[in-house]
Amino acid sequence: MVHVTDQSQANPATRRELAPRANLTTADNPWPLRLLNTKIDEYVARMSHVWVEGQVVQFNRRPGAGMQFLVLRDTEADMSMNVSIYTRVMAAIESRAGSPLNQGARVVVHAKPTFWTRRGSLQLQAEDIRPVGIGDLLARIEQLRRVLAAEGLFDAERKRPLPFLPRRVGLVCGREAKAKDDVVVNARLRWPGLPFAVREVAVQGARAVTEVTAAIGELDAIEDVDVIVVARGGGAVEDLLPFSDEGLVRAASACRTPLVSAIGHESDCPLLDLVADYRASTPTDAARRIVPDLAEETLGVDQARERARAALSARLEAEQSSLDQVRARPVMADPGVIIRDREAEIELATERIRRCLTHQVSLADAGLHAERARLSALSPQGVLDRGYAILRTPSGAIVTSAEDIKRGDLIEGVLASGRLVAQVVGATRSESAAQ
Repeated sequence: MVHVTDQSQANPATRRELAPRANLTTADNPWPLRLLNTKIDEYVARMSHVWVEGQVVQFNRRPGAGMQFLVLRDTEADMSMNVSIYTRVMAAIESRAGSPLNQGARVVVHAKPTFWTRRGSLQLQAEDIRPVGIGDLLARIEQLRRVLAAEGLFDAERKRPLPFLPRRVGLVCGREAKAKDDVVVNARLRWPGLPFAVREVAVQGARAVTEVTAAIGELDAIEDVDVIVVARGGGAVEDLLPFSDEGLVRAASACRTPLVSAIGHESDCPLLDLVADYRASTPTDAARRIVPDLAEETLGVDQARERARAALSARLEAEQSSLDQVRARPVMADPGVIIRDREAEIELATERIRRCLTHQVSLADAGLHAERARLSALSPQGVLDRGYAILRTPSGAIVTSAEDIKRGDLIEGVLASGRLVAQVVGATRSESAAQ
């Protein structure tokens, strides 16, 4: 075990042994700050050179100085670090690039981490600084575009329709930017009094991604905000890079409120345009899209009301004409005429039925008389009425021949009126029977 002795005390009797490691320190036996800084310096000194990407957010040149200092900020997170570089090295870098290094430039730095024990600060000692070309950045964006497209974030099925008339419009724009007036003024010209919830944020630079993402999330949480507009109004390609940041694009995709992207011109197409529910070419175009034109809508309502009035008038006129035609009929002037006509028709029909029935009865009566006459002619009673009689034996058999009876038999005679009983005293056979 290595023993560390605090020798800052003048009196040897007060010297104490310090903990060899940080996890062995206690409240009664702490490390002096100088020891901590020394150990941090020793650890950082063992670190190797590293390539770091970031954005130059502060660079104040110091003419005549041997060292230049700048501040490098992360392109997505709110983190920064001081960078030092020898003036002669910076001059060689700028000479090689053909242009001076300016604030806002996106660069990659080859540096060695160093720790200043006196100030207790960590910084980078740069040996090379290279600007990140627009072509490289656009290639990265194109690769990200393919990845997000494969995930379906740009699919048309994900696009939500914008509300006809939002209760409130959320607006994300730059601080004191003209894009704000382009949206607010033009929208209120179309629909006066339209309420807005405005969030003015950084729309370029290192803080743009964080602030725009936070503003979108904040507006999405407001219940009566029915549509969110992100407006910038164009700019150089590098100025629009934050709107192709993966974190910002995913935040816009997760937004529950319909989102309108109005951050570029027709030739620009940041990834936010692809994930938004509607892409406006300019902030003014966004203002025309998010609200209807009150004058046009009023004109449309007036025209619709006029068409409805004309259709109703035409229908009423047609119905009145039909009613007039019905009222002009004779039956409407004298309703009894239809009854009288029906009565006349019934009387005629009744008379036809009566004549038909009378004729049929007469025919039937004549036929009955004829049949009765034939029946009378064929009836035995008719024969009896002419003076003939029917003779029957006591057994009821009709006597048709003299051979059917003999002398002394009783026979019954059926006359036209009444009957008689007689006794046979003799019978004579016919000549044909005798033969």
